Amino acid sequence: MVVAFKVTGDEQGDWSVLRVSGELDLVTSPVLRQHVHDVVAEGRHRLVLDLSDVYFCDSSGVGVLIASRRLIRSCQGELRLILPAEGAPDGSHVNRVLGALGVRRLFEVHPDVDSATDEEAGPLSA
Repeated sequence: MVVAFKVTGDEQGDWSVLRVSGELDLVTSPVLRQHVHDVVAEGRHRLVLDLSDVYFCDSSGVGVLIASRRLIRSCQGELRLILPAEGAPDGSHVNRVLGALGVRRLFEVHPDVDSATDEEAGPLSA
């Protein structure tokens, strides 16, 4: 079975939104890393990573998320993740992985794009 990994981007107000789907692993994480670098190179420092459709994430995927956070913060920007509690039958795999590794608290997490790009909406609790 071949699983397609896809990253698509668009803009929502002042925010760049990258929607990621598939498996975020050793093979695919460099693709996401490059997309994040491309967004920053364009001068966009407010980034939302929509991980709603990521159903598997390994340590290399987590590494890309942490490196993306570091890059955005070095530009005095903001990074927000979308890790919905619902969507997958048993919740967000990425959310569970980040929680198990103890790094979930590093990220501002929202349930959807509208919440992530809304200045008034608060993040979900860690």
